Amino acid sequence: MEKVVLLYSGGLDTSIMIPWLKENYNCEVIAMCADLGQEEELSGLEEKALKTGASKLYIENLTEEFVSDYIYPTLRAGAVYEGSYLLGTSFARPLIAKRAVEIAHKEGATAVAHGATGKGNDQVRFELTVMALDPRLKIISPWKDPLWTMHSREDCIAYAEKHNIPISQSKKRIYSEDRNIWHISHEGGVLESPGNEPPDDVYTLSNTVEKAPDKAEYVEIEFEKGTPVAVNGKALGPRALLSELNRIGAVHAIGHVDMVENRLVGIKSRGVYETPGGTILYFAHRELERLVLDRDTSHFKETISSRYAELVYFGQWFSTLREALDSFVDVTQKNVTGTVRVKLYKGNIIAAGTKAAKSLYLEDLASFTDTELYDQKDATGFIKLFGLPMKVAGLVERKK
Repeated sequence: MEKVVLLYSGGLDTSIMIPWLKENYNCEVIAMCADLGQEEELSGLEEKALKTGASKLYIENLTEEFVSDYIYPTLRAGAVYEGSYLLGTSFARPLIAKRAVEIAHKEGATAVAHGATGKGNDQVRFELTVMALDPRLKIISPWKDPLWTMHSREDCIAYAEKHNIPISQSKKRIYSEDRNIWHISHEGGVLESPGNEPPDDVYTLSNTVEKAPDKAEYVEIEFEKGTPVAVNGKALGPRALLSELNRIGAVHAIGHVDMVENRLVGIKSRGVYETPGGTILYFAHRELERLVLDRDTSHFKETISSRYAELVYFGQWFSTLREALDSFVDVTQKNVTGTVRVKLYKGNIIAAGTKAAKSLYLEDLASFTDTELYDQKDATGFIKLFGLPMKVAGLVERKK
């Protein structure tokens, strides 16, 4: 009997896939769940997996690795997909699939299975990772399998009820949600129509803006070479630091994003995201870079950030290009060391002071007063030469 490692979350899709795989592939199913900081969602998971037919369940605590090796590199790169999405699901998938490949090797499994649908991005992220790390492993994707007869979340709920599989979803609250220490995403249900405002009950990790305090709160974040290391003067490890910023940001409704995004497969989808701590970190990191990066590096890094975000979103984490871009980013972060103070108020983050040991901002140079470094008369010749192409074009146009 073949062994299959199933990427298991305990959610609707992967819960019904354990009996489905056994019925249709006559295989032993080894479930693997990655603990990426989703906390209470893991309660009772082992009992549930075994009751539904898994031979065993691996619960892998990967949170520290997730923050240090996936979140922080993406933060240092300043990668944001389509201007809004902080990639909370995107960079989690390669780590999950990487660990599944390792367990497959340990267990002598011949295949890795996942519950991502054929219309989404996660199928690509999981499968590209398996292909990159062990192309010999088979990949089973039930949603794309001819034997799979379910075509909606309602069908999946009906299958679960028929097979007495406990699920958390209901026909009343049918959102597809993914949570880790970085964020929680919400899709489906009433959110499928962009014309609908997200109901208040969608937000499960943080306050709504209306419920946020009427008093602002100041937070100070310290960075070393682009990596956050302390909050409000207290040194914290990766998991503890992000958890603290999540706690603070959630109170003030920080990090709500409601966007229609372009999936890799060509479909537009609508997602609602809560990323309280991550949004604070991105804002603070960018403020610090404003002080220490020269103009050309800063502007070019914006191009790199956009491409980096695409690579992460498209599931190409284990690609040569992403690794090469990391080398560029590491150079840009050499002097990104300092402290950023921000003010949080009803969903807003407001800069409240930034300090850096190697700041390129010189107060006397930035002032209106003449200094030895800058003689205002020099600007006359500079502007004449800089504007010469435009002047020539203007002269030519006037002759017409």
